[in-house]
Amino acid sequence: MAKTVAVIDYGMGNLRSVAKAVEHVAPEDRVLVTDDPAAILASDRVVFPGQGAARDCMAAISDHHLNQAILDAASRKPFLGICMGLQVLMEFSEENEGTELLKLLPGKVRHFERDVLGENGQRLKIPHMGWNKVHADHGHPLWQDIPQDSRFYFVHSYFVVPDEKELVAATTDYGEIFTCAVAKDNLFAVQFHPEKSAGVGLTLLRNFVEWDI
Repeated sequence: MAKTVAVIDYGMGNLRSVAKAVEHVAPEDRVLVTDDPAAILASDRVVFPGQGAARDCMAAISDHHLNQAILDAASRKPFLGICMGLQVLMEFSEENEGTELLKLLPGKVRHFERDVLGENGQRLKIPHMGWNKVHADHGHPLWQDIPQDSRFYFVHSYFVVPDEKELVAATTDYGEIFTCAVAKDNLFAVQFHPEKSAGVGLTLLRNFVEWDI
């Protein structure tokens, strides 16, 4: 049976790339880019992308009256957060001298250290931009058919620090080991961009569309 996959539009994400990637892996399903809370809650699955500053994202979510719809969807249907769509699920971000977030998951969002050093002592650039290995907890169905330490595409200066280690679904090493994916019940969220991560990214999106919670 065909499903409806809602891609949340609050003006802060690369929506076309995300929607096209989902359409590619789920050609029989309906991909709906929307800021309508009722349409989001009526969909079968929800993708929550985002990019930009935390405070701007929170303001845009409020301007589109999406706070409660996001919280409700993330609590009861297959839900995939991408980049800022992961970060704003936490409680608090260091960005902009402190920003309160949606407070769905316990933890904070932290900036990389000013001097981030690689394994050979070289200074790493911030933002972290480009391909990097993801070390996954392969007990989760969204990692199915994705080899361990596959490379995904990142663009970010901040990363999440969950309070509960059980939330961590994958990590990445960029001067320090940080959480790049979290999972809880029907929710899965990633710091990297699966829509920009070639074959492994499409596999993750396909796994999400087929995910039976």
